[in-house]
Amino acid sequence: MKKKLFLLVLSLSTVLSYTLAQNTIDPVLQKAIAAMGTDKLNSVQYSGTGKWGVLGQSHAAGMAWPMLIIKSDTVSIDYTNMTSHEVMVRVYDNPPAKGGGAPFLSEARITNTLRGFPASADSIEDRHLQLLISPHGFLKQAAKRNSAVKKIKNASEVSFNAGKYKIIGSVNEQGLVEKVQTLVANQVLGDMLIEMTYSDYKDYNGIKFPTHIIQNGGGYKVLDLTVNNVQPNTPVTLPAAQAAPAPQPTVLEGKKIADHIWFIPGGANSLLAEFNDYVVVIDAPANEARSLAVMAEVRKIVPGKPIKYIINSHHHFDHAGGLRTYVAEGATVITHNSNTKFFENAWKTLRSISPDKLAGNARQPAFVPVNDKYELSDGTNSLVLYHNQGSSHNAGMLIGYFPKDKILFVVDEYSPGRLVNGKLVPVSQGFADNLYANLLRLKLDITTIAPGHGNVVAYSEFLRDIGK
Repeated sequence: MKKKLFLLVLSLSTVLSYTLAQNTIDPVLQKAIAAMGTDKLNSVQYSGTGKWGVLGQSHAAGMAWPMLIIKSDTVSIDYTNMTSHEVMVRVYDNPPAKGGGAPFLSEARITNTLRGFPASADSIEDRHLQLLISPHGFLKQAAKRNSAVKKIKNASEVSFNAGKYKIIGSVNEQGLVEKVQTLVANQVLGDMLIEMTYSDYKDYNGIKFPTHIIQNGGGYKVLDLTVNNVQPNTPVTLPAAQAAPAPQPTVLEGKKIADHIWFIPGGANSLLAEFNDYVVVIDAPANEARSLAVMAEVRKIVPGKPIKYIINSHHHFDHAGGLRTYVAEGATVITHNSNTKFFENAWKTLRSISPDKLAGNARQPAFVPVNDKYELSDGTNSLVLYHNQGSSHNAGMLIGYFPKDKILFVVDEYSPGRLVNGKLVPVSQGFADNLYANLLRLKLDITTIAPGHGNVVAYSEFLRDIGK
């Protein structure tokens, strides 16, 4: 009898605890979950077409990201297991928008797979946020977490913390999620705003889902998707797991290509040039970790000489993400004059999510702006920077030329080894043709090309690849 009574009390306690937990959910969330059918949604697959912006690859600093056409985009989300799978097919607009991004031939197929969340909220990364800021994912997480709700005009603001991220959403009077935003870490922009806008909701068997999705990142559009098919509670099947890509080396090895010049390879390359009293590094790609590795190799190759200048070929984030690390060490940034205000403003942004060496540092960035030409020389060796005029890749692109050694350092305008069926793809061909016109205009005598991507090659290989 006592055992039965104990079980009854335990059962009532469980029910009471569940009821109390349900009652702690704010009425705004309860209304939204009911209105959108979130409590009945375990998974969803949706697809559509639209446009995709290449973040950090604008033609000029401060411009919108270049847009590609989304031929198809299919996204599957499992909210129970917190997994997702996306397949997006992108094609160029006609004519292609000016700016960067990896060139491709006819279409690019991009696959993103998320196999669940980390055990600790502190380990949540940018890719996990895509689930948290999806409309139903937002409501499910808001109901589970200690959410705050307040009235704003004709809507309600719902916010909660997920590790180092704060997620803020707007729910309208009909209970529909209209907007979700958060801040993510960006090497160039610091704490960068990501904002999702959801509109044109339709009903799919009791599930409300937006048919227009816009995502802004860093102030400009990175996604504009018109949804044309939604399948609620469709089982999500993930593809077989692939081996993780090899991590970028933390120890780099410079290769001497002239008596005072070293090529430092990686996913994106840098160049080291030694002068009488100092050294110069061209390009600071990727991030702080990469820059620290390059700087360690520089000090190993040329001990005792300060890195006086870091030269920025162009403002694209894959080639400017490590600049701040050099600034923190006292180096002056040499870049095209169209970039200085952009970097000055971007580097003032708070960096609370992923602080770097310059964050909280009293050192102010110093710049040498370049218009058409700038030369560094110690009387024996010299490096001349030229503006690569007319570039469709980047309006402020600089190329570096060593007259004595006849070496050209060029980034993105030509990347050796990137041939398809023995030819450069049309976009790359356009970049390279413009580069060649500039080299003829400047009357440069070149024997060797040290590229920002790929290996060092003879100038004759460049001529062969562009059909000259």
